[in-house]
Amino acid sequence: MTSFDYDLFVIGAGSGGIRASRISHHLGAKVAIAENYRIGGTCVIRGCIPKKLLSYAAHYAEDFEDARGFGWSIEGATFSWPALIANKNREIARLSAGYTDGFARVGVTVIEGTAKLVDAHTVAIGERRVTAQNILIATGGGPVKPAIPGIEHAITSNEAFELPDLPKSILIVGGGYVAMEFAGIFNGLGSDVTVSYRGEHILRGFDDDVRLHLHEEMVKKGVSFLLHSTVSGIARRAGGTLEAAVSGLPGGKFECDAVMYATGRKPNTARLGLTEIGVKLDEEGGVVVDRYCRSSVANIFAVGDVTNRLALTPVAIREGAAVAMTLYGGAETPVDLDDVPSAVFSQPPVGTVGLSESKAVKKLGKVDIYKASFRPLRHTLSGRDERTLVKLVVDPATQRVVGAHMVGADAPEIIPSIAIAVKAGLTKAQFDATVGIHPTAAEEFVTLREKTAAK
Repeated sequence: MTSFDYDLFVIGAGSGGIRASRISHHLGAKVAIAENYRIGGTCVIRGCIPKKLLSYAAHYAEDFEDARGFGWSIEGATFSWPALIANKNREIARLSAGYTDGFARVGVTVIEGTAKLVDAHTVAIGERRVTAQNILIATGGGPVKPAIPGIEHAITSNEAFELPDLPKSILIVGGGYVAMEFAGIFNGLGSDVTVSYRGEHILRGFDDDVRLHLHEEMVKKGVSFLLHSTVSGIARRAGGTLEAAVSGLPGGKFECDAVMYATGRKPNTARLGLTEIGVKLDEEGGVVVDRYCRSSVANIFAVGDVTNRLALTPVAIREGAAVAMTLYGGAETPVDLDDVPSAVFSQPPVGTVGLSESKAVKKLGKVDIYKASFRPLRHTLSGRDERTLVKLVVDPATQRVVGAHMVGADAPEIIPSIAIAVKAGLTKAQFDATVGIHPTAAEEFVTLREKTAAK
């Protein structure tokens, strides 16, 4: 019988890798994990957590303004970008240390360095080689930048978290959730923000009403959009500012202090040695896996963004737990990726679950639509011109609610509860029979009575 150094070797100490390591160890496996940057991965170090902290910070300017309508007078408030980044870094260091200490406490071996597969059971970390019965790839993904002249002057979300100073003006290239989130962050903190996007509407893949509503609200807050627009080059001017060549602009030039690219992310599989040992990758480098997160090599698994499926932290965590249960829990555990809720921490935020209207029409043929746009109670006193959107997509044949969408304050907090109902297959009548809490925005989901469209 072959003897291995470890039962499970995990490459990548992000959300998925950490969860798989912990549960596998709890189930009796001998586990090691390799990481070449910092324990915590994208979400903790330069993703979800720092992004939401900065998003909180960006909202205070409006909160101070809104407070006047409620009798508060706040004068002399100032903002310090260096103080925010220092405080953010302190919290991220605390979280990362907590994961590291947790591994040490339970006995999971942490190996610092870049891992590469030598064969299906052997991993090299520098000059060191270890063997494992099973290997888990959990290396996540990273932002990509196009090969255009002057691209070295551009930043991505990675660098945005560590800028020494807040840019007075910034051009954000891209129309996805990362671009919208950072547009809201920089705009809220006082930067002059312009978004350049090659498409017709932002947030491709989201419900069309969500896309249009968010666009309108962001414009109200001062974000400028250049749609059907591309950037073909960036140059550093003599005074230190940047000049971007942007299509659709008079003169074709756009001057700003920073250019940020948020045009997509790519799985981190380069130089892992995967194809050399027979692991199948997709066209973008993602590890191709089955519903059990198993790759084309039977003892090699992959979870999280590296699989190029749903790039969401809770999905990576669920997949990591499922792999642990499959290998050491006595039950093969598939991962169900249907009706996974998601959020965009934009200003205002978005929450969504299930099918968009267009996807529902494509799948079902016909749909019933219920939606409402309203002024939140808070802004009846603040005076702010901001509206909230709620929307339900219903299958007319079964009356099941197959999609729920929201743009407005607390949407990411509200939608997960609605996701339970969508996942459970509840009908519109069951939504209607539910008594809401008043006065809240959430109650709108159970008080939508009139169909606004039937397609």
